[in-house]
Amino acid sequence: MGSGKHSNRKCHTLLPTAGTGSRLGGDLPKQFQQLAGMPMVSYALEAFKASAQIQSIWIGVSPSFIENPILRSIANIGADIHVVPTGGPTRQETVRNTLAAMMQSGIPEDDWILVHDAARPGITPTLINKLIDAVKESHVGGILAVPLADTLKQADLDSVVAGNIPHSERTIPREHLWQAQTPQMFGLKQLHDALENAIRLEADVTDEASAIELTGAKPLLIEGAARNFKVTHPADWELMQLLLTSSVN
Repeated sequence: MGSGKHSNRKCHTLLPTAGTGSRLGGDLPKQFQQLAGMPMVSYALEAFKASAQIQSIWIGVSPSFIENPILRSIANIGADIHVVPTGGPTRQETVRNTLAAMMQSGIPEDDWILVHDAARPGITPTLINKLIDAVKESHVGGILAVPLADTLKQADLDSVVAGNIPHSERTIPREHLWQAQTPQMFGLKQLHDALENAIRLEADVTDEASAIELTGAKPLLIEGAARNFKVTHPADWELMQLLLTSSVN
């Protein structure tokens, strides 16, 4: 497996940034808001730029946002960065559209693509390289994830539907449960076709791995880190700001 074309597969990063981040609030989409002195997306950009294994970085934005001046300042960090107006109404469509643009640019179809949430600014070059090193000889791909530590409770549906305080109906065993993170690393055409199929089927895919799983493949689970959490709510923003301002990395 280490010989032939598979040993020459290069790695590229895809950052889908067309979301509005409405749950966090603010005038700008959350990924472009200032967090601990920089636009939030800049932390991921710098982490991928610091990995010698990453050949290029592609940022998929909403077509209506492509002329925003903040994009020029973000892209001007010296790496091979491409900002493309490939944003769609859903994350899956943004990623699919950006993958298509990457193929049209001449990137080989079997190169590796690392899709990462811009709202995970806690990513580090060490985690990126850990994922790449574990996955690069695989034909399937894999994702960063962490084993669940908390006890899981299933709420009773009647209370939830009625808008009442829910009751705990049962405890869900967590022995085999992992919480998915990003980056998620798959072959360019492999992922494009999996997403195309999921969109066509109107399947409920919430990340790249779930689209790959629909094809019958089983992505690797590479242990990530607690600091790589997703900033969604104001409390997440405050915690991440504390982490970034106190971290030496």
